[in-house]
Amino acid sequence: MSDEGTAAAPVVTAAQIARLAGVTRAAVANWRRRHDDFPPPAGGTAAGPLFSLPEVEKWLAGQRKGRSASPEVTLWQFLRSAHGDDMTTALVGIGSTLSEDGPSESGQVPDELSNLVDQLVNERSAHQLFEDLISRYLASIGRSGAQAVSSPRLVRAFAHFAGAADGSAYDPTCGIGSLLLAVTGPRTTLLAGQDTHPGLLRLARLRTGFADGPPAQVEAGDSLRDDRIPDLRAQLVVCDPPLGQPDWGREDLLLDPRWELGVPPRAESDLAWLQHCYFHTAPGGRTLIALPPSAAYRKSGRRIRSELVRRGLLVSVIALPAGFASSHNMPLLLWELRRPAVPGDEVRSVRMVDLTANDPDGPLDPAPDQVADVPLINLLRDDVDLSPAAYVTTAQPDYPGEYAALRQALGRQLRELAALLPTLPPGPGAGTMDELSAVDVSDLVQAGLVTTEGSETISTSDQLDTDYLRGFLRSAGNTRRNTTSTGTHRADLRGAQLPQMDIEQQRRYGEIFRELGDFERRIKEVAKMSDRAARLAYDGLTNGALAPDATREGGK
Repeated sequence: MSDEGTAAAPVVTAAQIARLAGVTRAAVANWRRRHDDFPPPAGGTAAGPLFSLPEVEKWLAGQRKGRSASPEVTLWQFLRSAHGDDMTTALVGIGSTLSEDGPSESGQVPDELSNLVDQLVNERSAHQLFEDLISRYLASIGRSGAQAVSSPRLVRAFAHFAGAADGSAYDPTCGIGSLLLAVTGPRTTLLAGQDTHPGLLRLARLRTGFADGPPAQVEAGDSLRDDRIPDLRAQLVVCDPPLGQPDWGREDLLLDPRWELGVPPRAESDLAWLQHCYFHTAPGGRTLIALPPSAAYRKSGRRIRSELVRRGLLVSVIALPAGFASSHNMPLLLWELRRPAVPGDEVRSVRMVDLTANDPDGPLDPAPDQVADVPLINLLRDDVDLSPAAYVTTAQPDYPGEYAALRQALGRQLRELAALLPTLPPGPGAGTMDELSAVDVSDLVQAGLVTTEGSETISTSDQLDTDYLRGFLRSAGNTRRNTTSTGTHRADLRGAQLPQMDIEQQRRYGEIFRELGDFERRIKEVAKMSDRAARLAYDGLTNGALAPDATREGGK
């Protein structure tokens, strides 16, 4: 045990050393075998040793190996080394250190880590540093089941459609406070939230306390079963509730005053959250809540949906593209409700917006043909289906003009395609690549030389060409390695291998792979245009918008 007041030196794994040095993990293993002066393990196990980071950096500097990691990357590696997957606790400690109140007992960090933090704070504000680390945290959890944390895409959608709160803002499932911060503006007077996850709540309190924003009240507990802010009526309520709760406390809440539209059925926790949000909405205020598509048409929720429409409380329903949720890839709906300021202030129609065909990272403003203002009477059918797709109809195209333009564009594209396919002379012979030394892509990933962004694989080293990497990942051998016995291909880099070539050879291959990629993309564009042209022709000929060319001889 270290002496009192002396901070233990930070430790790193072999994989983290590889990232610092810009090499593979196998290279680090070779250094340990070949260099007697390589730092001995400072902890860990025989299978997973840990090394003193200062000693490793000193050794690398003496050997003139590796590259210097940025202070932010080094800080993140320290936190990973100390906390593993429990990065929530790690960020609470850093946030406590950065806050004006100073570190709490649980927020103490080693002196060397504090020096790194001080260095980073000199480059940016404490608030910005903490938000940068939060961004790394969100990227690291990805889609690993973090349902309690709203995705950055969904946060952007709430900010776009809700706007800034003019008064108080409330989120009954606030997580780390992302939605509340997204709707904070110069006229926001209070941020209120509640959640069941203690670690996430601590992060939310730190985040809302950093900036010169409004005061915040963040409570612990289940908002449905134990509403800790029952008297709050907010001007803006935002909510990304947990999906499909099988037991949300219905039997204990049958007489609860929040059920203004009716007691939610046992299987309709989504509509329980919706009514909880509306209960906390002030007169003239709004609610924006993310719900699954089934909440718009399930038979069990029909009576509540009918009351919502009949009373003129539903303002809009926005169908988002797939990819906005944290824990699944289904589309989401944003329901916007408004509590009337005075009697007679109810809405007369509901705006339906269908963005499901849009790029999830593209603009959120709908095109005119993606919007329909539907009178309430048209919604009050037997099923009370509130799905935007049931009401938004695409405008009729200009058949003659669009067909002529597509036909002309297709002719141009087809003439250009042949020139895109590269000329390839004979090679040394099939199978010769297998004779070259190979490196496992998993080692490159662990060393930090290869990373993924979405579906794209990227080199982070100037000694590895990205296009060369992507091209060989598509080789027949790597495809076989990533195909299961049932014939399903999985996107997995762990079994892939690359032939070892110098960077100039890699770039020659990479240039050809880029040209092939351009050819494939153009082929796909041509296929889409061809499909569109054929559909236009069939539809136009059968509805009278187009006619056969009378000048064609012999029916040709």
